[in-house]
Amino acid sequence: MRMSARTLQERTSDSALVERLTEKYRAQLLHEPSASERRAWRNSLPALAEVLCDAGLDEVHVLIEHQMPLSSLRADAVLVGTHPTTGQPAYVVVELKQWSEANLVPDTVDLCRVRGMENRPPSLHPVAQVRRYCDYMEDFTALLNDEQNHLAGVAYLHNAHDRDVSELLGLADGKAHLFTDTTRDGLIRHLQTCLSPLDGGLDADALLESDFTPARQLMRAAAEEIRDGGKFLLMDEQQVAASLVKRAVAISRRSDTKEVIVVSGGPGSGKSLIALHLMSDLARNNRNVVHATGSKSFTTTLRHVVGAKNGRIANLFRYFLDFRSVDKNALDVIICDESHRIRSHSGSQSATDNHRSRRSQVEELIDAARVPVFLLDEYQVVRPGEMGSVEAIDNAAKARGCVVRHVNLNNQFRCGGSRAYEHWVRRFLGLEPGGPVPWQPELEPNFELLVADTPQQLEAHLRSQQAAGYTSRMTAGFCWPWSNPRRDGSLVDDVVIGGWRRPWNVKGELTVRGAPPSSLWATESAGIDQIGCIYTAQGFEYAWNGTIFGPDLVRRGDDWHAIRAECKDGSLTSAGPGEFFRLTCNRYKVLLTRGLTGTVLFSTDDETQTMLRALIPGRTA
Repeated sequence: MRMSARTLQERTSDSALVERLTEKYRAQLLHEPSASERRAWRNSLPALAEVLCDAGLDEVHVLIEHQMPLSSLRADAVLVGTHPTTGQPAYVVVELKQWSEANLVPDTVDLCRVRGMENRPPSLHPVAQVRRYCDYMEDFTALLNDEQNHLAGVAYLHNAHDRDVSELLGLADGKAHLFTDTTRDGLIRHLQTCLSPLDGGLDADALLESDFTPARQLMRAAAEEIRDGGKFLLMDEQQVAASLVKRAVAISRRSDTKEVIVVSGGPGSGKSLIALHLMSDLARNNRNVVHATGSKSFTTTLRHVVGAKNGRIANLFRYFLDFRSVDKNALDVIICDESHRIRSHSGSQSATDNHRSRRSQVEELIDAARVPVFLLDEYQVVRPGEMGSVEAIDNAAKARGCVVRHVNLNNQFRCGGSRAYEHWVRRFLGLEPGGPVPWQPELEPNFELLVADTPQQLEAHLRSQQAAGYTSRMTAGFCWPWSNPRRDGSLVDDVVIGGWRRPWNVKGELTVRGAPPSSLWATESAGIDQIGCIYTAQGFEYAWNGTIFGPDLVRRGDDWHAIRAECKDGSLTSAGPGEFFRLTCNRYKVLLTRGLTGTVLFSTDDETQTMLRALIPGRTA
C-alpha cells in the first residue's frame, strides 16, 4: 500500500487503515495477521506520519509493508522522494519498533533481548535488520543498481528513550541509523538531509515497477561461499540463526553446557544458505566445522561445485551416517542440513564399536560436536524411517542435558518469494486446514502458476523458458518403473502418458549419452531432457518447475486418495496406509515447491486435472 505522508497522517486517525492492511495481508498470505502486527500498524504508523509532516515532507510517498524483491520479507515502510542536494531519486527504508527497553545478548553485537519478550528467541538488532534490507534492495532491484540513486535506512524506536536502549546505540553507520523518542528531533533533521519536500509519486511508481534481478542459485552461491570466502546476504531470522551459532561456538570451550541450535523453515527459506555462510565464516576463523546431509544428490552436488578447484574442500561435506564412530565433541560444529532426512539409526556397527550401537542417528550427530546445528523442514519427510523432526531433536538433546535454541525461518526466498504460494500448496494438498482455494495471480505478480492440458504442453513451455535463459526442469510422482540404461547406453522412456514418452533421470553417477548423473540432474543444462523424481529434485531449485501428478495421488470429490498400487517406489512398501498417504502428500509438496519464478502442473487423472483447471486460471499456450 502506498500514499503520501499527509494522506497517511489523515488515515491513521481512524481504524480504516488497519482494516485495509488486514484485508491485503489476508488476501496475499491466506491467513490472519497476528494481534502484534495489527498493533504495530495502529501504533507505529502514526508515529512515522507525524515525524514526516513535522519535517515538512508531506508529499514524500510512503510504501507501507513494502515487499522485498523475490522474497516474502517486508519492510515496515519505504519513503520515496528526491534528494535535496542532487535532485536524484532518494529512498529511505524504515524499520519501526514499539520496544521500550532492550539490551544486547551477551557475547553478541547484533542480537537483542526485548522487555516483555524474554521467552521468545532473540531479535535481530534493528539497525542490522534495516541495513540488510537496504543491501538486499540494492542487490535485487534493477532501479537501485544506479549509483546515482540514494538509499538509506532508519530504525525508529518511537516508544523508547536512549537510556533504556543504550546498548543498542553503537551499531549505526553511514547507511543505517537508530533513533528513539529522545532523538526524535535528530530523526527529523536526518530525514531532511535524505529527502526534499517535493512530490515522490513518480519515483514511487518507478520503484514499484522496477525489474527484479533473479536471486543467485544455491549451488553458485556455494562455490562463492566456500571456495572464495564470499558472503551471501542473510536476512532477519537467517542472521539471527547464524549469530546464535557463532555465539554458541564462541562460548563452547569455556562452558560446561552444550548448545544445540534447531533452525526450521519451509522450502527456500534460506536454511542451506545459512549452512554455507556458517561453513565459510567458521572455517575462516579456524573452527573445526563440517556439513552433513542424508541426501546423496545434495551432498554430491555440493562436493562437485565447491571442490572444482580444490578437491580437499569436498571432504567438508559428509553424510549423516559418517558420524557413528566419531569421538564425543571431536568437532567444533556440525551443520546438519536437510535434517528431516535423519533416520532412526545409521546402520550396522562394527564389532569393536558396540558401545555406540544403541545410539540413534540424531544422538550420534549431537555427540559429534560442541555445537550441533540442525536445519529442517518437517513437511519434507518423504521415506519410511526418516524421523528428523523438531520434537525428536529436542528430546535427544534434552536427554543429554543440552540447551536447545530454536529459530523459525518464517520468510522464504524460493517460489518468487511467494509465501502465499507455499500456503496455497499446503491447502491444496491438505497439509494445512481450509481446503484448496483458487490461485490469485494478481496478488503475486512475481510468481506464475500455470496448468497444462497435456504433458506435451508442459514440456514445450519449460523448454521455451530454458531457451530464454531460465533453468527449467520436469518432475513427476514415482508412478512409472525406473529402468537401467540399455546396452547401447541409451535411456529407456519409462514415463509414458499417451503418446508422450520421456526417461527418468540417470541412475547413479554415470553420464549416459550426455545425460548428467543423478546428483547433477538439477544443475546441469541437459537435465531438462529427463524427468526428475523426488530423490533428485529434493534440496534443489530452478527457475521454472513442471510437476506431473501421476495416478498415485488423485482427487475424488472433496478428498485426496493415495493409491498404493500405482506407486513404483519400493521404499514405501513397508509404509502403513496412514504413513503412505502422508509421505505421498509430502512428496508432491516437495516437487511443487522447487521453482523460483514459476510452476506448471498436469495430472494424468481426469478428475484431478479438472480440479487443477478450476483452481488455476493460468494456462500454457
